[in-house]
Amino acid sequence: MMLSIRNILFREDRVCPWWLAYTFDNPFRRLFHNPDQILGDYVKSGQTVLDIGCGLGYFTLAMARMVGEKGKVIAVDLQPQMLKRLRRRAERAGLQLRIQPHLSQRDLLGVKEPVDFILAFWMVHEVDNQTSFFQEVHGLMKPEARFLVVEPKFHVTDSAFQKTVAIAHQTGLVSLDAPQVRFSRAINFVNE
Repeated sequence: MMLSIRNILFREDRVCPWWLAYTFDNPFRRLFHNPDQILGDYVKSGQTVLDIGCGLGYFTLAMARMVGEKGKVIAVDLQPQMLKRLRRRAERAGLQLRIQPHLSQRDLLGVKEPVDFILAFWMVHEVDNQTSFFQEVHGLMKPEARFLVVEPKFHVTDSAFQKTVAIAHQTGLVSLDAPQVRFSRAINFVNE
């Protein structure tokens, strides 16, 4: 039986395969997802930030520049292939000392360090148990931390996004604002 493109891209396990990341992690992406514009109000020098579902490091590398030499980016992914490629990219960019790759489990991030900012870009729809996910993330946030969730419009309907926001609210997160991100639905959370 031949697999269709849809079956390959949106498998039952719902996780974007590592090899597909190259299709949207490229230099042209800066035209519509410029990390400095999207994250500039949130990520500051000296912070510890968390990039959940970091993939090949598109936002990780940009945040590593933003946090500077005294900051740190914890880059989390559940696919070792993503983290391997991220490490290579970080070394080429001279940012490897600012980036801490972290292999998560399917149902547990496993990060223990409190953070100033969290990014979950185009990945929450892949999470099986969103309640557990948001509870874990909430527990990592410092008192003034921000948590930016961005989901793709072409893959996540407005009603599905609102359901995700409601689950986040149930875990103690509060909506702060809804930044405009091209081709996306976005929400910025703070602690209750």
